[in-house]
Amino acid sequence: MVTRAEEFSGLSVAMTTPFRNGKVDLEALERQTEFLIHSGVTCLVPVGTTGESPTLSHPEHETVISTVVRVAGGRVKVMPGTGSNSTEEAIHLTKWAEKTGADAALVVGPYYNKPMQEGFYQHYKAVATSVGIPVCIYNIPGRTSKNIEPATIIRLANDFPTICMLKEATGQMDQASQIASQTDLTILSGDDSMTLPYMSIGAKGVISVVGNIVPKDMIALCDAFFHGEIIKAQQLHYKTFQLCRDMLGLATNPIPIKAAMKLLGMDTGEMRLPLTPLEPESEIKLRHTLEVYGIL
Repeated sequence: MVTRAEEFSGLSVAMTTPFRNGKVDLEALERQTEFLIHSGVTCLVPVGTTGESPTLSHPEHETVISTVVRVAGGRVKVMPGTGSNSTEEAIHLTKWAEKTGADAALVVGPYYNKPMQEGFYQHYKAVATSVGIPVCIYNIPGRTSKNIEPATIIRLANDFPTICMLKEATGQMDQASQIASQTDLTILSGDDSMTLPYMSIGAKGVISVVGNIVPKDMIALCDAFFHGEIIKAQQLHYKTFQLCRDMLGLATNPIPIKAAMKLLGMDTGEMRLPLTPLEPESEIKLRHTLEVYGIL
């Protein structure tokens, strides 16, 4: 059965990639996968930005995907990151994801190259027509240095049925509104603190960083909104807000979430260069946020 985009509504978690002594820690990856499944998430999203995909080799990238798919065993959706600034590499990784049993692919806009809008269109066309699984456009110009304009996203959504989701990480509500009003894309917030605002204009959930440590609260926020319990959704938005902001404001993602998971005994906190550990002053602030939240 073809996976429908609406099946990805709710909480998807942008998983970290655990390392130990410079190597991918597959045992820790399996534990984190089980933790998130038992927490009730809709979808697991390994090897994206939070998963430090730029510093993984292709064999490591493929191993992480196949490990998460295997452990998930169909209990939840799996949508690995398969994007690249090389269209050929993006096609290769997306085909691997499909071959190994992933339910969809998260494809970030080509970074560094700064393609024209036609280049974005041709890139996603090439990826989407090479596989049969759903493709989620990941628009994050803060990382890629160039915005995929609404007209391009609308054109892609209209031309290719498998392009049926959008991870919206521009922070621009007007852009998201324009896309939501002119397509049937399942829009997922790419920023935790923007989950409720984006849902108010039609988004169906979030691909979350804080979901690695507080998945049940993010699930509750989404569920409250879906059930029309707006006050409850607002309360959960305010409860999670500072934690969400710390994940982006204290240092570049995934430095803060890796630090938080280390403090919580969930991860070694190890990263690969050029990422470096959280500065001591920022770690003190993060520890305080976790303590106030009540999870440390």
